[in-house]
Amino acid sequence: DSFDILGDGVKELLVGRDDGVLEVYSFESADDPVLRYDHALSESIASIQGGCVGKDGYDEILASTYSGWLTGLTTEPVHREDGSGEELKLSQEMQSKISSLRNELEHLQMKVLQEREKYQQSSQSSTAVSSVPAFSVNDKFTLNKDDASYSLILEVQTAIDNVLVQVRVVLFLL
Repeated sequence: DSFDILGDGVKELLVGRDDGVLEVYSFESADDPVLRYDHALSESIASIQGGCVGKDGYDEILASTYSGWLTGLTTEPVHREDGSGEELKLSQEMQSKISSLRNELEHLQMKVLQEREKYQQSSQSSTAVSSVPAFSVNDKFTLNKDDASYSLILEVQTAIDNVLVQVRVVLFLL
């Protein structure tokens, strides 16, 4: 995407990469872009967009990852008081937001526990039907011309113990 995230009147280039790196390039000179910021995420970035989302007057970058997570980076400054052991002072609005989020988190945790119990009960009944879950796989198989090797990149929402690679030729994994 291109968006004026720096607020200087010139749009910056927002780049989300397969390896999970988010980059912001500016065009200070007409020739080459300059890397202004980068941030590494734990999985590949599927989509990236700049705009004003959370709070008026503060621009943000939103990135969607392969598994559907949204990550937001904002230009809103974070004010913290640094003193001799003093606690961080939060506004009343921020305290109410934190309290609301904690309540929502507790509610969701209770709901997850209830659903797990319901699943356990249904899976142990005599009429239960078991099925193998379907996983979406993001894969890339590319040739590295410099050393005549191939890179296989698999991204799947399961533990590595559950991944099976089956080939018809001799394969050396590094």
